[in-house]
Amino acid sequence: MSLKKTSKRGHGTMSELNITPLLDLVFVLLVIFIITTPQLVNNLEINLPSGKKPPADTKPKPPSRINVSNAGQITLNDEVVTVPQLKDKLAALKSANPDLGVVVKGGDDTDYQIMVNVMDTLRQLDITKMGLATE
Repeated sequence: MSLKKTSKRGHGTMSELNITPLLDLVFVLLVIFIITTPQLVNNLEINLPSGKKPPADTKPKPPSRINVSNAGQITLNDEVVTVPQLKDKLAALKSANPDLGVVVKGGDDTDYQIMVNVMDTLRQLDITKMGLATE
């Protein structure tokens, strides 16, 4: 009896992995991330302060004071005015200082309509820096 010799050539298993397709995939993903990353970054525009000191002579002007008493009397910087006079004087102050600030103070029992008239006058003159004073 003769024994047949079998060769392992045809029935052998692969002992090595073919990593070429895996490397191709890694390189494609790398290129995709490189291309898309700069688009994901948000650019913030920041105004950095300069090293210069501000001019010493520029003092902020104090805001004008409007007081409405309980009796309905309107005063602008301690001067009694009516609503039309208030509008004229504020227009003159705004032309001298476009960045005019105003503080409005009303009494506890002040008629609400008078306060609305004063604030409406400020709105008509486009005075946006307005504050309401409280006690």
